[in-house]
Amino acid sequence: MAIVSIPEPSKEITLGISACLMGEEVRYNGGHKRSSFCMNQLSDFFHFQSVCPEVAIGLGIPREPIRLVGEMGKEQVRVVGTDTPELDVTDQLERYGKEKAMELTDISGYILMQKSPSCGMERVKVYHENGSPLGAGAPGAYAKALMETRPLLPVEEEGRLHDPVLRENFFTRVCAYHRWHSEVMTNPSYKAVVDFHSVQKYTIMAHNPQDYASLGRIVAEGSKKPLNELVNEYFTALMETLKHRATRKSHTNTMMHILGYMKKTVDSAERNQFLKLVEEYRQEIVPLIVPITMLKHHVENHGNDYIKQQTYLEPHPSQLGLRNRL
Repeated sequence: MAIVSIPEPSKEITLGISACLMGEEVRYNGGHKRSSFCMNQLSDFFHFQSVCPEVAIGLGIPREPIRLVGEMGKEQVRVVGTDTPELDVTDQLERYGKEKAMELTDISGYILMQKSPSCGMERVKVYHENGSPLGAGAPGAYAKALMETRPLLPVEEEGRLHDPVLRENFFTRVCAYHRWHSEVMTNPSYKAVVDFHSVQKYTIMAHNPQDYASLGRIVAEGSKKPLNELVNEYFTALMETLKHRATRKSHTNTMMHILGYMKKTVDSAERNQFLKLVEEYRQEIVPLIVPITMLKHHVENHGNDYIKQQTYLEPHPSQLGLRNRL
């Protein structure tokens, strides 16, 4: 049996994205913030569903800039015009965020524009009413509503995707989210959950070894619960687990566990060569792709069906090269 991988060129996965990142001229000044990473690298593998909430709620192009305004001790941050404080679009942006979250049922992730008072995921600058910086950050109003309505949806800012660890983590979550909805939720059953967990085990181990056991218990005891309860409990726990960033230590541990399944079939010379690469990875001499490539070779030649199907070996499209810089 061949190693299972997510289809790469078919662009089965759809991502929501801030329209300005696609080069659409929707910003307040009539410009854009085209992302070369999204358009030059990701567009070969993902469909995009672009959204500009500011235009969608009726703000023109060009338009008066808006910003977050709040005061210490006040819970709600408002989104108001920079020059016209009476222009308050907070409620419209929040309402639209909830509407799009429910409407975009086919997306498996969302890439937002950083620092935007509507689309920023976090740490968007907040101002006092007099215009001076508050010294605190908050999410944009649209992004906040989107994330609160779809809390398990993988969301990331374009700027943060330039960090190799954050980028790899995001697309691991995106592909797991997509796989869950295409393989489990199209025809939910206890068996579908068990089968899904079976191939995700080492991905889970790499992200949070402690959750490896707890998710296993959820599945093992699943038949005692109503199916909808099992589905919700497992998927919530899975997506929370995958938010943990895999480390060199956890990757090393996971690769050694997989090698253990082939200890009787991989000869000592091959084993020593692999162990050397794992140690070089652990010491930050080589990137993760180096030992992973050799591990996949051994799995293909010596592994059993259980190991060959593990998504850890290829959790996202390999052509993206996400493990080349880890």
